[in-house]
This record gives sequence, structure tokens and C-alpha cells, in this order.
Amino acid sequence: MDNMFDIAIIGAGVVGSAIARELSRYDVSCALVEAKADVGTGTSQANTAIWHTGYDAKPGSLEARLVRRSDALLRQYVPEAGVPFEMLGGLLVAWNDDQRKALPGLLERAHQNGDTDVSIVSAEEVYHREPHLAPGALGGLWVPGEAIFCPYTLSLALATQAVLNGTHLLLDHPIREIVSERDGTYTLRGPGGVVRCRTVINAAGLYSDEINRLLGHRDFTVTPRRGELIVFDKFARGLVNHILLPVPTAITKGVLISPTVYGNVMLGPTAEDLLDKTDTGTSAAGLKALWEKGEAILPELMREEVTATYAGLRAATEHSDYQIHLYADQRYVCVGGIRSTGVSGCLGIAEHVAELLHGAGVTLTTKGEFMPVRMPSIGEAGLRPYQSADLIAADPTYGQIVCHCERVSLGEIRDAARAVIPARTVDGLRRRTRALQGRCQGFNCHAALVAGLAAETQQSPERLLQMEADHVG
Repeated sequence: MDNMFDIAIIGAGVVGSAIARELSRYDVSCALVEAKADVGTGTSQANTAIWHTGYDAKPGSLEARLVRRSDALLRQYVPEAGVPFEMLGGLLVAWNDDQRKALPGLLERAHQNGDTDVSIVSAEEVYHREPHLAPGALGGLWVPGEAIFCPYTLSLALATQAVLNGTHLLLDHPIREIVSERDGTYTLRGPGGVVRCRTVINAAGLYSDEINRLLGHRDFTVTPRRGELIVFDKFARGLVNHILLPVPTAITKGVLISPTVYGNVMLGPTAEDLLDKTDTGTSAAGLKALWEKGEAILPELMREEVTATYAGLRAATEHSDYQIHLYADQRYVCVGGIRSTGVSGCLGIAEHVAELLHGAGVTLTTKGEFMPVRMPSIGEAGLRPYQSADLIAADPTYGQIVCHCERVSLGEIRDAARAVIPARTVDGLRRRTRALQGRCQGFNCHAALVAGLAAETQQSPERLLQMEADHVG
């Protein structure tokens, strides 16, 4: 493989993968360079999994424009690519007079952002829609376009389609040094090897400020903002019909309660600025604060069993808007400060970056063919393999359940290990199949999953267990 690429995209989260997919439409050679062992493993995998319309973004901001554009693009892409989703709508609930008085302003903002079907609803309508809410709601804002979807599958779909259309995916390639050569090209160096390119796109998420500094810029600093979440058992699903949204603040969208596409109910996130970009552990204080919020919003939920807790880090900066900049003389595009709207804004961001590249002198000529992608079904709203008699008749391994909590079959484990971007770790298997995410959290199926993945990938079980321990650590 020629190690000189027209474009190198640093970071294979949902935004970097979306950019790679967009550029794979054109006759340019691209490398998607990721520090970790898989795509979509940072902020892209540990979030609220909400597909936002951008109704509450600051009007006129780049974020508002790109999230709104992305919403239109996602409505076509998500069903085509087989990304699990459910169009539930969002219900923003006002619990006090100050929040109720904020609703008209939020309505006006939504309409300015083009979300014209948003409306204010009465307290009676709030309880008609959500009868299990705690007493005391004064009214609400109905946002019908809000949805839930699977962020794992979205990242994988985007990266897979990019690879199918010619993108070179380079995993385990952290970038530590960027050298600008005399001929105008770049040499990217790191423990994983050397990548040479003519144009650099920085989509490194939490590390975008560090990549930016390697190219001589200090426009922003990323402060990791930890969001902790609690996931409740599937028996809680009947308690909530919509995405229950809080009145947002200047710092955070606040704590929400939402179903997931896997049939659970989720509470969170917190918002805590940290110094450590690797600190994804939960805290007693954070979970206690979430529990108290949950009691105040949906008290019956707090009597249900907890399946899991987790935390993710958002790439917050000192700026309130996206930090997307073109440095035409350097043939460099920085895509930073995406914070919490990466999964919602990814396609709009990717389209915008492609437009910026024209200003850097990059010629984008459309290819004659652009191959589609269709991902395996892992959402509760779709037909899972274990539910398909025809599929099982054609291949009995789809009826051999390995993870009983999430109904994951041996056939799905095999498919994940043989995919275009294959699962090579237990964590990669989890995000592709739902295995290990159920009530037992792998207590009953972990050994079988490791054995199955080891056989498919020709790795030793000990090696897989060590990689899993390193990931958790």
C-alpha cells in the first residue's frame, strides 16, 4: 500500500468516520487514522444516544446550522444503513415557575432554528403523555423530531461505508508528531507507524486541541466534561413513552430520562469538568445526584433494577460553538469542540468539512459509484436474528443463543468477527452485538463469548482477556 494519501483524517469517532464516508464519495485517497483498537470508542460510544434536532442550539451558530442540516441527512441515512432508531419525540418538562417562563424563549429559539413543529403544551397534556411523572409539572415543550438511536452502529456504519468505498482504516495509530515537509506534504508519526499525506483533518475529539497544537495553533483547549449515566432494566420500559428532557442551562442540556433502542431506560448525564481525559469512571457523588434527580422526575423508575452505570467524556472547550477552522495555507482543517452533539451533527459536519476543503485547494471529483452499507439489526424495534425462523432455517447458528440476557446468537458473534471492520476485542463484540450489556453483565456468557471470539479471530483467550483488562484499566 502506498503510504502517501491525499487526506489523512485523525480520529475515527462518529465525526471522523462521517468525514471519511463523505470524502469516500470522491476520487481522493484517504486514511482514517485512529489511536484506539476500534472505531467509535471515545465520546461516540458513551453518550445519551439521543438524536437531537438542534431545536435548542444558539440561533446563527455553526452548531445550530450543522446539527439542523445533519438532522435532514440522518433521516435518510439512518434507516438506509440499518442503524436502530425510534422516533419517540422529546418532552421538555418545566417543574418550577422559572422553567415554565423559559418555555416561550425555547419555543422561539426552536422556530428560529427551523424546528417549526415544536410547541408548548399544558400540564394536563404532559401527564396525558407521561402518566408516571412525579406530581408538580407545570407544563412542557413538545419536540416531536427528537429520537433515540444506536451510537455504536452509527459510528460503525459510517466507517464501514468509508472503507467499502476505498478509505484506508488505520487502527492502533496514535499520532504523537506531525512534520511539515519541504514539498508541502505531512508526515504523521506515532507508535503505530508513519502516515504521509497532503492534507490533514483533525477530528481527534478529546485530543483535538493537542493535535491542533502539533500544527501550531492554540485556538481552544479541551476540558473533558464527564457525564455519568444509570441504565435500568428492561422491565422499566413501560414507565416512559418519550425522551424526558430538562430545561437546558448554559453548561449542560441537563439530566434526562429516555428509553434506549435496546429496551432499557436511561437516566443522566451529570456534567463535571475534569483534567484527566481518560477518567471515564463513575463516582458515588455523581450517581447519588442522578438518583435524586430521578426520584424527583419519575419516582417509580427508582424502584426498578439497575442494569449498569457508565460515564463518558465530552470534548468541551472555552467556546460555546464548534471549533471548525480551515487553515488553507497549511491544507489543514480542525474539527474541534463538538461537545455533546457529535452523533446528531456528524453528517452536517462532514458535508461542511468537504466544502471547506475546496478552500484549501483540494479538488473533489465525484466517483462513478458509491457503495451503500446495511448493518446488522440489534435494536428492539427491528427483527433480531433469533426471531427470524427463515434466517435460522438457512443458518442454525442464528438460533444458538450465547448471551441470553440480550439474545445474542453464535451466528451474530461470527458475523461481527468477519465484518468489514471486524470485532477484534470483547469490547468490540459488545458494541456490535449487544452481548454483555444485559442483566448479568456477562456473568453467565463471558467465557463462551471469549471462546467464540478467540476461535474466529485466531487469538488466544488469554490475549483477549488481557486486552479487556487493559481497556477497563
